Amino acid sequence: MLTLQTDDVVLGCRAADWRDALDQAARSLVEAGRATPEYRDGLHEREAQSSTYLGNAIAIPHGTPASRDQVLTTGVRVLQFPDGVAWHDGNRVHVLVTIAAQSDEHLDILRALTHVLDRDGVAGRLASATSREAVLAELSRAPVSARVDADTLCLNFPARDRFELALAGAARLRQVGCVDGDFVAAVVAQEPVALGQGLWLASSDRGVSTPALSLATPEQAFSGPLGPVNGVFCLAGQGDAHRGLLERLAELLDAGGGEALADADAATVLARLAGETASAETARVRVLNAHGLHARPAKQLVQVARAQALPIKVRLLEGAAESVSAASLTKVIGLGARRGQTLVFSAEGAGAAEALAEVAAAVRDGLGEKVEPFEERRGVDDVEQAGATVELEPLPADTPHPAVAASPGLAIAPAFVMRLPRFDYPERARDLQGERAGDATTQRGRLERAMHEAIEQLEALIRQAKGGEVAEILSMHEEMLDDPELREAAHEGIADGLSAEAAWWQAVDTAARAQEVLADRLLAERAADLRDVGRRVLGILCGAEMPTPPDAPYILVTEDVGPSDVARLDTGKVRGLLTVRGGATSHSAILARALGIPAVVGAGERVMTLADGTELILDGERGRVIPAPSNERRDRAELRLKEREIREREAHAQRFESALTRDGHRVEVAANLGNTAHAGDAVEHGAEGVGLLRTEFVFMAHAEAPDLETQIGEYRQAIEALDGRPLVARTLDVGGDKPLPYWPLPQEDNPFLGLRGIRLALTRPEILETQLRALLTAAGDRPLRIMFPMVKDIAEFRAARAIFERVQAEVGASDVQLGVMIEIPSCALLAPSLAEEVDFFSIGTNDLTQYTLAIDRGHAELSAQSDGLHPAVLRLIQMTVDAAHAKGKWVGVCGELGSDAQAIPVLLGLGVDELSVSIRQVPMVKARLRELSLDEARRHAEAALAQSTAEAVREALEAL
Repeated sequence: MLTLQTDDVVLGCRAADWRDALDQAARSLVEAGRATPEYRDGLHEREAQSSTYLGNAIAIPHGTPASRDQVLTTGVRVLQFPDGVAWHDGNRVHVLVTIAAQSDEHLDILRALTHVLDRDGVAGRLASATSREAVLAELSRAPVSARVDADTLCLNFPARDRFELALAGAARLRQVGCVDGDFVAAVVAQEPVALGQGLWLASSDRGVSTPALSLATPEQAFSGPLGPVNGVFCLAGQGDAHRGLLERLAELLDAGGGEALADADAATVLARLAGETASAETARVRVLNAHGLHARPAKQLVQVARAQALPIKVRLLEGAAESVSAASLTKVIGLGARRGQTLVFSAEGAGAAEALAEVAAAVRDGLGEKVEPFEERRGVDDVEQAGATVELEPLPADTPHPAVAASPGLAIAPAFVMRLPRFDYPERARDLQGERAGDATTQRGRLERAMHEAIEQLEALIRQAKGGEVAEILSMHEEMLDDPELREAAHEGIADGLSAEAAWWQAVDTAARAQEVLADRLLAERAADLRDVGRRVLGILCGAEMPTPPDAPYILVTEDVGPSDVARLDTGKVRGLLTVRGGATSHSAILARALGIPAVVGAGERVMTLADGTELILDGERGRVIPAPSNERRDRAELRLKEREIREREAHAQRFESALTRDGHRVEVAANLGNTAHAGDAVEHGAEGVGLLRTEFVFMAHAEAPDLETQIGEYRQAIEALDGRPLVARTLDVGGDKPLPYWPLPQEDNPFLGLRGIRLALTRPEILETQLRALLTAAGDRPLRIMFPMVKDIAEFRAARAIFERVQAEVGASDVQLGVMIEIPSCALLAPSLAEEVDFFSIGTNDLTQYTLAIDRGHAELSAQSDGLHPAVLRLIQMTVDAAHAKGKWVGVCGELGSDAQAIPVLLGLGVDELSVSIRQVPMVKARLRELSLDEARRHAEAALAQSTAEAVREALEAL
């Protein structure tokens, strides 16, 4: 994109006429090395076609497409004419923004300048400016405009008073990034002001980054102690930027249109705030021009609008709720409409429909430019995004499609594309027929039977899952079905005449939206779980069944996979899992790893274009899928698959042997546990200990903090199952994405950077002390390693160690080491000071990667870039190992990187002493270590550290 620089400005120019000004502009481009002298002819030819006068004393001369051969380098020259130049179209110009562009880059400059066209006094200030900086300041100073769009609205919110609505509106503005917590706090502390017609206003200018307006409306209008409540506006003010919004709101109220907002949808609310009345005719038309509404097509549109017998307004459907005059060139250009976006025209009076039809036809015809129509084909090849239809290209055959590696393994099988069934049901009970018909009592009975059946299904799936992550999440689903408030909300809907189906889904959807609007990402995920539970009951009520998978082996392709979906998978037939959404730490990824199913997630909507039966190669280690592979590629994949199957059998047979490299270097391989019940399973898979016991499972399983005896019993179960092997236990790690119901935390702008891990535990030292006492008591004289999570520096470690030493002096466990987890970059950077006092380090590569790269590891779009093999992460690991070994201390890795086949030699080469991985991965990790020599591993580490990106690291390792 072209940008304006100070060196591009020439002050104090004088010209006899506009032709002389163009000649000077051409010479300026030649002197700057931007164009040849012949480019002058292109400037004149372009001006002969139509004026390049933009507005507010600015013209933007540029060459014709034929003159692009005379452009040497793309660039801009800004010439100031203090006395002005009479332009050939009758306007007076004080600034020429002259563009030499080898393509259509001048359109970027045009769009960047449209914001100055309506500012008062710009022409005079440009003429009188005495410095280059002053000229650029006028041209670059974008106005601040207040935001109101579909994302700032919060409609049909389950609220019972205007204060809840005000808070919902404030929370929505915070969610979209317009305000921070100070704004929300300011709104909470005030009483909304009555505007009349059942509308109220809460406002503040505290904590505002972008001025904006939200409207929160209740599910049903109600009357409060001070009058009716149809909705509450929440205004984030900033200077005068929101004045236009308030003026439009005042106009709406003056016209008596406030009450109409009570039950309106987002499109209607935005239309009314834009000034479109209920009686106005409207027409929507998509912009087809390749470069949107730049000057030439905008001028054509203005001419068509001016030719009509009545005024026409226009707004951008995907923009702010503000209509402008379609007869104003600067206003139309200022919309910044791009190809594919939709213009909404409105007019009132006799002949409005005909006038709008003529304007819309002109836009469809291209406004003087040749345009290509959009394909309107609908189906699974399309998705709706931001109000525009986006065509999805099918995945090309025999071409790797990259995504997120979620669960290791290789699969070759036909695709089975799973699509959710349609739930068809009448809204009102009176419209039901047959056995489903009846009064409210009948509907409540139907709902109770469906919920009971859903609970039985979940219990069967929990028994089938036999513990672990799947069972834990399904148990949470069962608890959701026992929620009395959810049941009561559904009964209220039935009492109002709704069918059991409609009442149930209304209750579920209302509860889910309440969490999504006011909550952080964790509660948003719980909202998804709630809808998963809701669909189970709804499916029973409607008699809808999920599509039946084939009898032959297949790769499951779906939008996303919920816990109940995973629990139902027939692992004898499901060869792999491919999802549209999700990251390496999403539920689907965690559960796929737990079941040992190769998985690739976050692959995008295009994978849903695959036809059932399309053969796929799914690579869960490299994170890619290849549809319809060639015979040659398939043969290579089958060879890899056979080799892997042989390696897995050999690895399983040798799982109890030590992981010795070819030259005799030993690395300990342990297991990560989320539950003490799996310790015996870890030993059976060859684990030489537990390298990470996530002790928070004990705390999450109870309605209040578990007492000493409860914890001793849990920890002793694992220690006894390990039969003398070491147990590395992480102390309570909650906060962030893992709150506890009995440990309420304050609202935080970013809980992942707030109270969590050891810093949270130190706020309740009695809970930490009880846990340490339980661990030491359960261990006795057996090997126990305790580590503190999320430590940032030596001070936090010392504070926690003081509690440990006091308890240890009382209990007297004999074989105990105390360490810290390296999850925060500061901890790795300060490893030399920590190594003086800790007994060991355990590197949590998941969080270390997340915090080093500033990428949320659960982010739907960015998680694929959150790669632990990034050289920045590897350097932090190297610093940690070097600092530890210098003091004779050991280092383990307990994150997902430890089971990454490409990462294992790098970690070995960096000197890591222990790898702790999921139970199923223990035999394969041991086998991989036995294939290596220490010298070979060091070469891998050196090659990785020499790269500049994670992608380059993986490419370099593949080449070795």
